[in-house]
Amino acid sequence: MVDTDREYAVLIGRLDRQGRLLWSLPKGHIEDGETTEETAVREVKEETGITAHVLRPLGTIDYWFVAERRRVHKTVHHFLLEAGGGELSDEDVEVTEVAWVALPELEGRLAYADERKLVRKAREMFERAPE
Repeated sequence: MVDTDREYAVLIGRLDRQGRLLWSLPKGHIEDGETTEETAVREVKEETGITAHVLRPLGTIDYWFVAERRRVHKTVHHFLLEAGGGELSDEDVEVTEVAWVALPELEGRLAYADERKLVRKAREMFERAPE
């Protein structure tokens, strides 16, 4: 999620099992009747306090993790969103911190390689876009 006027993106920080703060892109579960785009807008609002709208699809990440001794498969659809308002907030119980991060600093801040790849893709989209 980006604020193109200020060239920042909003990230969420969550504590891992070792108590380390890991920064990532906002994401969450699709609710019944929602499109992937609607989910992205809702999750950004819930996790960061920022209201946004979808500019374009960015990519999909598939991964596995273990929860309650079960292997879980997750598919996350990411979109490039533009901030429209709201106030930065970490009130979501799953989120420890939220922060606006300058676009050039995103790759260094993100904990996951797949998300860093999406950031590079978004940067390329901006570079190719007509002024």
